Amino acid sequence: MTSIILRTATRLLLPLLLLFSLFLLLRGHNEPGGGFAGGLVAASAFALYSISHTSLAARRALWIDPRLLISIGLLLALLSGIPAVLVGLPFLTGLWGTIRLPGRVEFDFGTPMLFEFGVYFLVTGIALLIIFSLEEA
Repeated sequence: MTSIILRTATRLLLPLLLLFSLFLLLRGHNEPGGGFAGGLVAASAFALYSISHTSLAARRALWIDPRLLISIGLLLALLSGIPAVLVGLPFLTGLWGTIRLPGRVEFDFGTPMLFEFGVYFLVTGIALLIIFSLEEA
């Protein structure tokens, strides 16, 4: 049984760590960070939750099986290379474009960012699968 201080701190830190992992993911496209660093921070947030509660409680808080996260990450990384092939460029060549949303909002998007999301989910899933397996063993 862990202390009430650790459990309370974990409840407060979990959302902050997840927000920071998203910050690293989005910032890493142009600066240090990215999908790998963001994925490790996200996994560490749930590892902390697992230590302060149980691995079963951490799995419930995650809402998704780590193996599914791994699958989604691999699929996104694979899909990020297909648009380049469709326009006659080598696989995983970066392509950029602008998405226009209602209200004159424009969002610049590129296939490297899709790849980073894939890495983020893949690293988070693999790290959590290892952490949960070790804790449950």
